[in-house]
Parts: sequence; C-alpha cells; structure tokens
Amino acid sequence: MASFIYMAFVFALVLGGMIVIHEFGHFIVAKFFGIRVDVFSVGFGKRLWGVRKGDTDYRLSLVPLGGYVKMAGENLDEQVTGAPYEFMSKPKWQRFCVAIAGPVMNIITALVIPAALAMIHHEVAAYVNKPALINAVSPNSPAEKAGIQPGDLIVNVNGIENPTWRDFEDVVLVNPNQQVPLTVKRGEATENLTMQVGTLEIEQEKIGYAGVQPDTGPNAKIKVTGVNKGEPAAEAGLQPRDQIVAVNGNPIEQSFFGRDMIIRVIRSSEGKPVTLTVVRGEEKKDITATPQMNGGEPRLGFFQELDGVEMIVTRLGFFQAVSYSVDWNLRILRLTKTAIAQIFVGKRSARDTLTGPVGIFRITGQAAEQGAGSVFLLMALLSLNLGIFNLLPIPVLDGGLIFMLGLEAVLGLFGLPLTLRIKERMMQVGFVMLILLMGFVIFNDISKLIPSSNSPPQQTEQPAPAADK
Repeated sequence: MASFIYMAFVFALVLGGMIVIHEFGHFIVAKFFGIRVDVFSVGFGKRLWGVRKGDTDYRLSLVPLGGYVKMAGENLDEQVTGAPYEFMSKPKWQRFCVAIAGPVMNIITALVIPAALAMIHHEVAAYVNKPALINAVSPNSPAEKAGIQPGDLIVNVNGIENPTWRDFEDVVLVNPNQQVPLTVKRGEATENLTMQVGTLEIEQEKIGYAGVQPDTGPNAKIKVTGVNKGEPAAEAGLQPRDQIVAVNGNPIEQSFFGRDMIIRVIRSSEGKPVTLTVVRGEEKKDITATPQMNGGEPRLGFFQELDGVEMIVTRLGFFQAVSYSVDWNLRILRLTKTAIAQIFVGKRSARDTLTGPVGIFRITGQAAEQGAGSVFLLMALLSLNLGIFNLLPIPVLDGGLIFMLGLEAVLGLFGLPLTLRIKERMMQVGFVMLILLMGFVIFNDISKLIPSSNSPPQQTEQPAPAADK
C-alpha cells in the first residue's frame, strides 16, 4: 500500500508538473499582453480547492488528466463585450503567441532537464557512441540468421551511414518483426544483408531484438534490479542487487547472452523448479523457485540488467550539456516519428505504441524505483510529447487554435470571414476526436493489464533497454 501511495505521489508530481508548466506558458504570455485570466486550473471538472488572487481563481479540479487557463472572452459561447482585456480583442499575432506559449514551455522544459542533469552527473555506457563493431552473436538470433558474425563492423543500417551502437540499437528498437537492410564490413570486404528483427514483449510493450553484443568491458555482472512481491522469486528469497552466476548449476556468462539464457531456462521450465545461484555480498547461495504462469508464460517475477558495463562518467560544461540535450530530444522525436509512421502504414499496431494515463502511471512507478534521475528524464520525455501533441491541428488543442488563426488570416486575404458557426463546428469535431483518442488510450492501457490466454510468450524477466543514467 505504501509503495502504491508513493507511486501515486510521483505520478501526480510528474504529470501535474508538466501540466502546470504548460498552462503557466499560456498564463504568463496572456498576462503580458493584458488579457484577463479568470481561471488557472490543474485538472478538469469540479473545483475541489483553490484560492483567488486578483482576477484569477487558481484551482485544483476533480479529473487530474490535464488542465486549462480560462481567459476572458475566449470561449465561443461567451458573451464578448469588446473590452480591451478580452482574448478576442487582441490582434491575431498576440493570440498566436498565447496559444503557442504552452507547447513552447513544455519543449523548453524538455531541453532544460537533460541539460541540467548532464551538468550535474553525466553517465553513459562507453560502447554506445562507438562504431557498431560486433563482439558476439547469440545462437539462433535474428542477427545470426541474417549472417552477421563476430568481428563484423556495421557500416550502414537502414540508410544510416557508419552508425554508432546507439544508432544501431535505435533502429532495432523501433522495428520489431520488420526487415532491416544493413551492410557489414568483414575484413576488407563488405556484404549487404537483411535482418528480420525479432520481438521482445516487455511489460506488454513490444520492442525489437537483434541478438548481438558489443564489448561491455570486463566488469559486467548480471544483477537483479527488482523483485515483484508475492511472486515465486520473492517468496524464495531473491533480492535486488543479487548477482546471478548460475542457473540449475550451470555457470552463466556475465553478458547480454547470459541474461538471455536465464530467460530461456525459466521459459522452458515446464513448471519444474529453477535454481538460481546468486552472489550476495561475500556469500554465494542457491535460490530455488517454481515459475508460475503469468501473461501466457512461466515466470519467477523479477527484473534483471547487465550491471558493471564500462561507463564514462563526467560533468558536461554548459554548451556541451545543451548540445547533448538537443541531441537527446531529437533522438526521441526521431524514434517517435518512426513508431507513429509505422502505425499509418500498418507495420505496427496502435495498441502496442500509444500509452495513456494508466500506462504513464506504471512507467512512472518504474522510474521512481530507479531513482530521481530517471524520474526527471521521464518528466523531460513527457514534457516533449505533451508539447508536440498540443501542436497538432486539432480544435480544442493549442494547435487547433493556431490552425484556426491561420485559416482566418488566409480567408481574410480574400475577404471571407471564418464565421462563429464554422468555428463551433470545428470545435465540436475536435472535442469528439479528443474524447475518442482519450477513450482509446485508456482502454488500451487497461487491456494491457489483463492477461490473455493466447498471448504470445513474453520475456518478462528481460529488462527494458537502459537509458543514459
């Protein structure tokens, strides 16, 4: 119960913080142009609590899935008097500035957070920015089936020339079950290959899998990062930070492949006990537990990662940190654009791609377990997505208002008005679209939490790919 309350607190802090920042952008620019702001609300619906200061009612409302700033003369059904402090009394360029200020504040926040973190502590695996030189290939993996061999240097993947490991991993990540062309350099020769990317399902999210390993350094160790309460691993005494060194008496290579081997043994246990040999401090002990079916597969209920990978730890200077933050945000945008584009061409389902408030709550809880740095990076990610989403030309969103201002300006060049009736119809259509989208993502989130008897096997002991710490 205490952990749930903590997760709820972090969720409210993360989502509420992004909403407040967004609405503050609208608020401060409206005030700057002399527009009267009647309401500054975090949440929608019934007012739960608030204070009035000047003309503005600062409030918390019942439904914590958004927020809004209510300006005088803003609503189409409102009686407009033509007073100078009303929104519609201002020039179009000032209304444009008010509309775009919210998304701009979110995008600025998404830039500031990674930059600030990088100036305090910047930690990244040494291999990610190096050329994609293959150190090892997992047996029967998509990479082996494509003909990739240890020692190969990937010189082109999906059109990216001379990719780093991060470039290669990003391409694989967003292309589960898709064919990816690549070119490898083997000695003095080059060879063009096509890899059918595999799929891992982690916490109901599908990501791509190749089965190749970089050089992670000599100190890599497979560590338990989390144990689910009430599940077999927890009941048997497995603890976070345990190092797994053997399964059923067989030593495990301390590598990505060793991590995958643990998963395969658990999945193939057929209801029989599995013994994990772990090192805890100076002590070595055996943990025996019987996997239980959960989500269509046998699982013990723990999470693991390859710890001790050679890392580069530093503090970036101001300009380096800003450059890093810009690159980080552009990378997120590229990955998001690729995933969304795959939905429209039928290569990826919306169910596996879109996440709503329930999914965000779960992800926030996972970030909270990893520490403050992960929470702040999640805030940056959500802030970027919130800013971009609000720029979509859907009426009732900021982008819809910007679109109508632009349409009104263009029609004005031909002496044609954008009538109140047309604006009302556009707002109604936009509202219905938004409600349908919200309904879909919430239903999608809930359906992911319901195990399906015909779900494909999931590698739930496999952690999500690590981000910069």
